[in-house]
Parts: sequence; C-alpha cells; structure tokens
Amino acid sequence: MKTPRNRGIGMLIITAYGVFAVSSFARAGYQIVPLPQEDKVQFADAPLALTLSAFAAAVYIIATLALARTTTTAWKVAMVAVLIEMIGVIGVGAWTLVQPELFEVATVWGGFGRDYGFIPLILPFVGLFWLLKHRPAHSP
Repeated sequence: MKTPRNRGIGMLIITAYGVFAVSSFARAGYQIVPLPQEDKVQFADAPLALTLSAFAAAVYIIATLALARTTTTAWKVAMVAVLIEMIGVIGVGAWTLVQPELFEVATVWGGFGRDYGFIPLILPFVGLFWLLKHRPAHSP
C-alpha cells in the first residue's frame, strides 16, 4: 500500500509550508497593520511590496491546508497553490531585481526569497515534485 501524501516526507513538506504560512502571515500583518512607530514603513509608503507579502502569506496558508489533506480536491488546490507560489517567487524575484525601487520593503518572495535563505525558491519545486509523485488515483 502506498504511503499517503501527507505522511513521511510529506509531513516535512507540510511543516515547511506551515512555517512559511505562519512567518509570512506574521510578517505581512506586522508590516500592514498601522502601528504608530517612527522606524516602521507604513502601508502607504510601500503598498505593492506589502500587498505581495500578504498575497504570499495567503498562498502559503492555502498550500499548507491543501497539502495536509489527501482528497482529490485538496490535491488540485495544492497543485494550483504551489504553481502560483512558483510563478510568484520567480516573478517577484525578477521584478525586485529589475525595479528595486518599488520594493523598499522586503517581501517573502523578493530577491527569490533571499531573506529566507532562498527556501521560497526551492520549496515550490519540492512541493510540485511531491504532488506529481502522489497524484490521486483515478476512479473507474
């Protein structure tokens, strides 16, 4: 019998996504919530970067929840989330190199995940590999 997608190595992948879900959500929340601090960049100062941080957090949360489930629908949702993550980290990473002035505030995907040890660049490839390896069985 085949090991379920959310067991074994799958648990490590889900844990990695969970860590990024929590950390990116906390970072986006801290960056976006209007706290009166002189040294904190406010949302009005960097709306693009902060919106992208919140979007990345949402993608990681959805991916984590979908990866943790074993239904066919969850597999499809996880696949879409991981592909969006892959496009996002590559797209935002390239964008931060081309127009760094738009990204005065760091984002999870900025610089291809440089602030997070480039794990955001590697994680979607690992997630995609794992999902493709554990495709749901087709019903007759």
